[in-house]
Amino acid sequence: MPFNPSPPSVPVVGVKRRKAFAVVLAIELWERFGYYGMQAVLTLFMIQQLHMADSAANLMLGAFAVLTYTSPVIGGLLGDRVIGTRRTMVSGAVLLAIGYALLSISLHSQSLLLFAMALIATGNGLFKPNAGNLVRRIYEGDNAALDAAFTLYYMAVNVGSTVSMLLTPWLQLRYGASVAFATSSIGLVVGLIYYVLKSHRLNYISSALERRPISLGRIGLICLGLLFLTCLNALVLGSNGLAKICIFVSGLSLIFSWIFLYFRSEEKERAGLLLTYLLCLQGTIYLVFYQQMITSLTLFALRDVDGDFRIGGFTLWHLSAGQFQALNPIWIMVLSPLLAKLYNKQGRNGTDFSLARKMLIGYVCVACSFAIWWWAAATTHDLVSSWVMLVGYGFLSFAELLTNGLGLAIVARYTPARLSGFMMGALYLLWGIAMYTGSIIANHAAMTNDASLSIGRALYTGLFRGLCEAAVGIVFVLLCLEPLTRRWDRLHTMLSKS
Repeated sequence: MPFNPSPPSVPVVGVKRRKAFAVVLAIELWERFGYYGMQAVLTLFMIQQLHMADSAANLMLGAFAVLTYTSPVIGGLLGDRVIGTRRTMVSGAVLLAIGYALLSISLHSQSLLLFAMALIATGNGLFKPNAGNLVRRIYEGDNAALDAAFTLYYMAVNVGSTVSMLLTPWLQLRYGASVAFATSSIGLVVGLIYYVLKSHRLNYISSALERRPISLGRIGLICLGLLFLTCLNALVLGSNGLAKICIFVSGLSLIFSWIFLYFRSEEKERAGLLLTYLLCLQGTIYLVFYQQMITSLTLFALRDVDGDFRIGGFTLWHLSAGQFQALNPIWIMVLSPLLAKLYNKQGRNGTDFSLARKMLIGYVCVACSFAIWWWAAATTHDLVSSWVMLVGYGFLSFAELLTNGLGLAIVARYTPARLSGFMMGALYLLWGIAMYTGSIIANHAAMTNDASLSIGRALYTGLFRGLCEAAVGIVFVLLCLEPLTRRWDRLHTMLSKS
C-alpha cells in the first residue's frame, strides 16, 4: 500500500473551525463587554450627571431598546445582500466603539448623548445578526457542533457582560462616567485589533460577495444611509411622541403581517404559525419585567438598598447600584448548565415539559421575584438588604431562561423554514416593544428631584406589588391557554408528518 503523507481531512476541518470560531467568539465577547458595560452605568449617568428626571430617562432607555432590537433587520440585509457578513460586522463594531467614545465626552450635553445612543443602536444592528451568521457558516452542515458552538457563544456573552457590569460601575464611582464609557470603547477596540490580526482564519468561509471589491460610490452611499439612519434614531430617542408613533405603527404592521402570513400559508402550516404567534407573545412579555433591571431596580438599588453583603457583622463584598445588574448574567451562568442537564434527563426519560409549561413556571418565578422586592420595600424601615436583591435576581434570571430564552427555539420548532427569517425579525421587534412598555411601567415609580425618601419607598412598593400581581395574572391566563397550546402542538405534529 503506498504511503499517504496527507493527514485525515476531518481533524484539519475541526482545527480550522475552532480557530475561525475563536476569532468570532473573541470579538463577540468584547462587543458584549462594551455594550453591557455601557448599559450598567447609562441609567445612573442620565440621572446623576445629566440630571434627567426618572420618567424622561426611563422612556429614553425604552426607545433605545426598541431601536437596538429592530435595527438588526437592516444589518442583516446589508450583510446578506450588499457588502457581506464580515464587512458589516466589523463596520458595526467600529460604530459601537465610536458611540461609546462619544458617550464619554457627553458629560454635559444631552444632544451628544442622543447622537451617541443612536449611533450605538445603528452599530448594534450591523454587528449582532452578522456575528451570529458567521458562527452558522463556520459549522454549516454539522448540527451537533453548531449547538455546542452556540452554547459557548452564549457563555461568552455572559462572561463579557458580567465582567463589564462589575467593572464599569466601579470605574464610574471612582473616576467618573467618562472613564467608564471610555473603557467600553477601549474594550471593543481591543476586540477589533484581535480580529484584524486573526481575520485570515475566516477566509475559507468568505462568500463571493465578500471577496468582491466595493466601489467608492457604493461605500459613500452606504455611509450616507447609515448617517441618515443614525439621525433618524436620534430623533426618535429625543421625542417621546415620535417614539410612541413609531412603536404603534410597527406593532400594527406586525399584526397585519401575521394575519396576512396566516391566510397565505398552507393548511398544514397554520397550526404551527398560530403556536408561534402565541408562544412568542408569551415569551416576549417577560421583557416588560426584564426592563426593570435597567430602570426601576437600578434606581431602587441606588436609593433604598444597602450595597454591603454581610454575614453576621462581617462584610463579604460591596456592590454599587449599577453593579447589581451583573447579578443577572451571573445567575444565568450558574443556572444554564443545571437547566440543560435537567432538560437532557427529562428528554431521556420522556418527561420533558412543553414550551408552554416551561413559560408558565417562568412566570411563577417572575411573580416570586417581585413579591420578594415588594415585601422588602414594604416592611424594611432602613435600607433593604443586598441579599434580597440577590435572591430576587435569581428568580428573575431563572424566569428568563424559561420564557424569553426560549424565543429562538419557538421559531425553529414551529415556523416553516421559508418564514423563519421574517419571524426572527418579528421576534426582535416584539422584544423592543415589550422593553419600551417596561420603561413606561417603570415610570409608576419615577421620582421627582424634591421627593422624599419615604415617598420613593412607597412608589417602589406600589410598582413591585403591581408587577407581582401582573405576573400572577399572567400565570392564570397561561393555565387557561395551556389546553389550547397542547391541541395546536398535537395538530402541528400530525400535519408535519402527513
